[in-house]
Amino acid sequence: MTKAFTFEVLATDGKARRGSITMPRGEIRTPAFMPVGTGGTVKTMYMDQVRGVGSDIILGNTYHLMLRPGAERVARLGGLHEFARWPHPILTDSGGFQVMS
Repeated sequence: MTKAFTFEVLATDGKARRGSITMPRGEIRTPAFMPVGTGGTVKTMYMDQVRGVGSDIILGNTYHLMLRPGAERVARLGGLHEFARWPHPILTDSGGFQVMS
Protein backbone atom coordinates (compact mmCIF):
# COMPACT_ATOMS: atom_id res chain seq x y z
CA MET A 1 0.00 0.00 0.00
CA THR A 2 1.34 3.42 -0.98
CA LYS A 3 1.53 6.04 1.76
CA ALA A 4 -0.53 9.20 1.25
CA PHE A 5 2.42 11.26 2.38
CA THR A 6 5.80 11.04 4.09
CA PHE A 7 7.65 13.50 6.32
CA GLU A 8 11.41 13.72 6.59
CA VAL A 9 13.40 15.92 8.97
CA LEU A 10 16.19 17.54 6.95
CA ALA A 11 17.83 19.72 9.60
CA THR A 12 17.47 20.71 13.25
CA ASP A 13 18.61 23.64 15.36
CA GLY A 14 17.64 23.28 19.01
CA LYS A 15 13.91 22.54 18.99
CA ALA A 16 13.45 23.97 15.48
CA ARG A 17 13.42 21.69 12.48
CA ARG A 18 13.32 21.92 8.72
CA GLY A 19 11.62 19.17 6.83
CA SER A 20 9.92 17.93 3.72
CA ILE A 21 6.42 16.50 3.29
CA THR A 22 6.14 14.45 0.12
CA MET A 23 2.67 13.92 -1.33
CA PRO A 24 1.38 12.58 -4.66
CA ARG A 25 1.04 16.15 -5.98
CA GLY A 26 4.44 17.36 -4.82
CA GLU A 27 6.78 18.28 -2.02
CA ILE A 28 6.02 20.80 0.72
CA ARG A 29 9.10 22.30 2.33
CA THR A 30 8.63 23.07 6.02
CA PRO A 31 8.24 25.42 7.64
CA ALA A 32 5.82 26.40 4.88
CA PHE A 33 4.29 29.64 3.67
CA MET A 34 0.72 28.70 2.75
CA PRO A 35 -1.27 31.47 1.03
CA VAL A 36 -5.02 31.44 1.58
CA GLY A 37 -7.07 30.76 -1.53
CA THR A 38 -10.46 30.78 0.20
CA GLY A 39 -12.48 30.47 -2.99
CA GLY A 40 -9.93 28.35 -4.82
CA THR A 41 -7.71 31.25 -5.85
CA VAL A 42 -5.22 33.49 -4.07
CA LYS A 43 -6.48 37.04 -4.45
CA THR A 44 -4.30 39.59 -6.31
CA MET A 45 -1.81 36.95 -7.53
CA TYR A 46 -1.47 34.62 -10.48
CA MET A 47 -0.61 31.08 -9.51
CA ASP A 48 2.85 31.29 -11.12
CA GLN A 49 3.49 34.28 -8.81
CA VAL A 50 2.34 32.22 -5.81
CA ARG A 51 4.82 29.53 -6.80
CA GLY A 52 7.45 32.21 -7.46
CA VAL A 53 7.37 33.44 -3.85
CA GLY A 54 8.22 29.93 -2.70
CA SER A 55 4.81 28.47 -1.91
CA ASP A 56 4.47 24.72 -2.32
CA ILE A 57 0.85 24.53 -1.09
CA ILE A 58 -2.26 26.72 -0.92
CA LEU A 59 -5.17 26.68 1.52
CA GLY A 60 -8.81 26.54 0.44
CA ASN A 61 -12.03 26.76 2.45
CA THR A 62 -14.65 24.08 1.79
CA TYR A 63 -17.53 26.14 3.16
CA HIS A 64 -16.80 29.10 0.88
CA LEU A 65 -16.26 26.80 -2.10
CA MET A 66 -19.64 25.16 -1.45
CA LEU A 67 -21.35 28.56 -1.36
CA ARG A 68 -19.65 29.85 -4.47
CA PRO A 69 -18.86 28.50 -7.01
CA GLY A 70 -20.40 25.27 -5.66
CA ALA A 71 -19.30 21.63 -5.69
CA GLU A 72 -20.99 20.83 -8.99
CA ARG A 73 -19.23 23.65 -10.84
CA VAL A 74 -15.83 22.77 -9.34
CA ALA A 75 -16.38 19.11 -10.34
CA ARG A 76 -17.52 20.10 -13.83
CA LEU A 77 -14.32 22.12 -14.27
CA GLY A 78 -12.14 19.12 -13.39
CA GLY A 79 -11.85 19.31 -9.61
CA LEU A 80 -10.26 21.82 -7.28
CA HIS A 81 -6.74 21.57 -8.72
CA GLU A 82 -7.97 22.28 -12.24
CA PHE A 83 -10.36 24.99 -11.04
CA ALA A 84 -7.55 26.72 -9.14
CA ARG A 85 -5.00 26.02 -11.88
CA TRP A 86 -2.70 24.77 -9.14
CA PRO A 87 -1.23 21.27 -9.76
CA HIS A 88 0.57 21.23 -6.40
CA PRO A 89 -0.77 20.26 -2.95
CA ILE A 90 -3.90 21.99 -1.63
CA LEU A 91 -5.05 21.88 1.99
CA THR A 92 -8.73 22.56 2.61
CA ASP A 93 -10.34 23.29 5.93
CA SER A 94 -13.99 22.57 6.64
CA GLY A 95 -15.07 26.17 7.11
CA GLY A 96 -16.68 25.22 10.42
CA PHE A 97 -15.73 28.54 12.00
CA GLN A 98 -17.51 30.43 9.22
CA VAL A 99 -20.58 28.19 9.54
CA MET A 100 -20.85 28.92 13.26
CA SER A 101 -20.07 32.65 13.12
